[in-house]
Amino acid sequence: MGPLHGLRVIELASIGPGPMCAMLLADLGAEVVRIDRLEPSGLGVPVDTRFDVPGRSRRSIALDLKSDGGREAARRLIGSADVLIEGWRPGVAERLGLGPEDCHARHPGLVYGRMTGYGQSGPLAQTAGHDINYIALTGALHAIGGHEGPKAPVPPLNLVGDYGGGALYLAVGVLAALFERQRSGRGQVVDAAMVDGVGSLMALFHGLAAGGLWDEKQRAANLLDGGAPFYATYETADGGWLAVGALEPKFFAELAQRIGLDARFVQRQYDRRLWPEMREALATLLRGRTRDEWAAVFDGSDACVTPVLSMTEAMQHPQAQQRQSFVEVDGVAQPAPAPRFGRSRPGAPRPAPAIGQHTRELLAEAGYSEAEIATLLAAGSARQTMPA
Repeated sequence: MGPLHGLRVIELASIGPGPMCAMLLADLGAEVVRIDRLEPSGLGVPVDTRFDVPGRSRRSIALDLKSDGGREAARRLIGSADVLIEGWRPGVAERLGLGPEDCHARHPGLVYGRMTGYGQSGPLAQTAGHDINYIALTGALHAIGGHEGPKAPVPPLNLVGDYGGGALYLAVGVLAALFERQRSGRGQVVDAAMVDGVGSLMALFHGLAAGGLWDEKQRAANLLDGGAPFYATYETADGGWLAVGALEPKFFAELAQRIGLDARFVQRQYDRRLWPEMREALATLLRGRTRDEWAAVFDGSDACVTPVLSMTEAMQHPQAQQRQSFVEVDGVAQPAPAPRFGRSRPGAPRPAPAIGQHTRELLAEAGYSEAEIATLLAAGSARQTMPA
């Protein structure tokens, strides 16, 4: 079930990009085992496991990694895995005896994926941070903000640092290391830092800036940051919003024809001197109808205009409905696994486990006898939790 069927991943529980990376691998068919602490940890916001979407499709074992018994159980589990995902501060895994050197001594073929904000080295390696801090240091946050008002930088949720520059780059790195292992037979460390990943995502804009085609001094003044009136959002009569992305002249001409925009704007689309007037003309015309009325006008056209939907509305859109882009897991609607595959199609996601829900079965799979499992549980080195 899925192209990664047969791949075994151990996830040392963390927050943010680590769980998202594990979800991506699990969605594609990998078997993911999460080693949890005995007690929940995270952002301090309690979340019922039903709503822990990034935690779906894995099993959980709860271990006290500060105890000898808990560490040895973790080592046994890691010894049977292809991949380990770890999202702690540099040095924490080493102090627990679970760092790359310790793991590779027992399992040379292990791909050891490390996820941090600033990387395993550098002056900020030991510094705490979150998505907003990482994208701030890479120039990404500086480039994102509104066209009107105070023009303060706007955090784009935690999509750019945690997930774009973090989880996805860690997943790519892990898969690349697995591919290399086919030739060398050896595992290696994948040092995935969010500042590195976000920096890589900014490649296009570094090129534009170097070529004099991007103004770093002004936010919302460039082609792709809302500065161009034909790549921006506009309010409609009912307080809704439209996203206009008519970058190419033929698409902008289509847009102009459908809303009655003066042809001179089409003829001088890339004349920046005309942009303020063009923006006002677009804003005036698009305020003339409701969001959904405009959506009907542009439906199926190449004008590159779409309604700005809420998350709830997005699930009901015909495109998402036809492609079954969302699924329901334990009564909770959530995104379906992506991307799609022609043959090795992944199975349906499973609900996120309770912490320690699979402790007994995972210890048994690691070779522990019933008596040994009972000893670990009694000593507090492990914990079994019944699902809610």
